[in-house]
Amino acid sequence: MTTNTLHITVEPTTEFFESALEDIRQLEADEADGSEYVLSLPDEETLERVLRAKNIELIRMTATEEPESVRELARLVDRDIKNVSTALTRLEEIGLVELEDGGRAKRPTVWYDHVEIDIRLTLDGADDTDVAPA
Repeated sequence: MTTNTLHITVEPTTEFFESALEDIRQLEADEADGSEYVLSLPDEETLERVLRAKNIELIRMTATEEPESVRELARLVDRDIKNVSTALTRLEEIGLVELEDGGRAKRPTVWYDHVEIDIRLTLDGADDTDVAPA
């Protein structure tokens, strides 16, 4: 079984742009393999908002139950359809969920079945000996 992994990283804006420039360079040089999808978030507060329990529940239920509509997903998680629709729209904006047009209803989908989160605890170049013990 193939695992499709979404990588989420927390990195400052400058590092994000450096990574983006390197990705562009690799694409232009035809060196990119396209096998990795990374969602870059600017700080831990954003990570916390994105991955709060109710959003994880929506993502997990979408992946496991494959609902045919937003209404069906709202029923599965026992939440108001308007709240679920708003949350899914926000998750779609950052690429965590896709809302496929299916006639009158939009069908939520996710392409990944695993999430890895990368949070750097120290800054590059920081000397660990300068940090006082807690």
